Amino acid sequence: MELVSWIGHNVGWFLVVLTALVFVHELGHYAIARRNGVRVEVFSVGFGPELFGYTDKVGTRWKFSAIPLGGYVKMFGEASLEHHAEAPMTEDQKAVSFSHKRLGQRAAIVFAGPAANFIFAIVILAGLFMAVGRPMPQDFVEAGIGGVVEGSAADEAGLVAGDRIRAVDGTPIASFLDLKTAVEGSEGRPLGFEIERDETVFTTTVTPRIVTSATDSGEIKAYRLGVYAPGPTYTRLGPLSAAWQAVEETWRLTLGTLAAVGEIIVGDRGTDELGGPLRIAKLSGDFAESGVVTLFGFMALLSINLGLINLFPIPILDGGHLLFYAIEAVRGRPLGERAQEYGLRIGLALILSLMVFVTINDFVHLSVLDFIRDLLT
Repeated sequence: MELVSWIGHNVGWFLVVLTALVFVHELGHYAIARRNGVRVEVFSVGFGPELFGYTDKVGTRWKFSAIPLGGYVKMFGEASLEHHAEAPMTEDQKAVSFSHKRLGQRAAIVFAGPAANFIFAIVILAGLFMAVGRPMPQDFVEAGIGGVVEGSAADEAGLVAGDRIRAVDGTPIASFLDLKTAVEGSEGRPLGFEIERDETVFTTTVTPRIVTSATDSGEIKAYRLGVYAPGPTYTRLGPLSAAWQAVEETWRLTLGTLAAVGEIIVGDRGTDELGGPLRIAKLSGDFAESGVVTLFGFMALLSINLGLINLFPIPILDGGHLLFYAIEAVRGRPLGERAQEYGLRIGLALILSLMVFVTINDFVHLSVLDFIRDLLT
């Protein structure tokens, strides 16, 4: 019974999150296709047999399908019918055919799916920044103490979590950055601290200690107190500021993801972080339990990743189609059907291989088999 409950909770939230992201992605393709006069025959969330759906007044079949791991928009003339149909297209059919649109129009339709995911992430983040607030960088939060390292200089001086540092050697301290600057510049000499605790102000002396820390560029030594900043402080933003900050955050997350992928490719980073459907399902359930704010933040991050992955120049993904269009622009004519077919086969093999790898990764790092065995015994 516990296994059924665990699966129901995590898979249920996984389907909610994935359905939203797939719908947004395919809606991007659909909207720009319709904008360019292409007839859309099917809009499907999921693959395989149809579960339920309806046909709208322009003839598009909107449906949910049995395998909920993606979706697609089927456009009239997406594969060149002139080579396969018994009779050539009429002029009216060419007017609504995807393959008869200009190169720029076809590229825009394909690019619109990933673009919709980025826009969706920006909308989510902007909404969170307005409703909840944006977390302030740690250096700029109030110079309070969120925690004290046992045995550190601060611990021996009697500082405790909840203390507010008002001044160091008579210099007012407004932020955690001010505190770091004062301590790192102390050169190890004793510093006079003015501390506020439970509405009482007192002074004490603390002598910072040299601490060695490991970084990506090597070890660094600096004077430290041994205190943590307090928990994150949130600042609510207005609509314009929230939108701009959401764009910046989306850009930052995109660059971070690309940097991580690059490190994995060159071997500077392990593949343990790569996760598939099982890990995403687990995270979906975990974030849902943490509250709607964290769930929406997770959706924004996944939407960015979905948009970015789809732009990779791998045949079968949107980026692969854009690569074919770039070659067409240079050559002045499309790649031959056989070349495109081979490219799609290679792309499909790469994607399937990646799916198998990340699924095995999920089983290993989530200890799925051990978990199931424990539940059943």
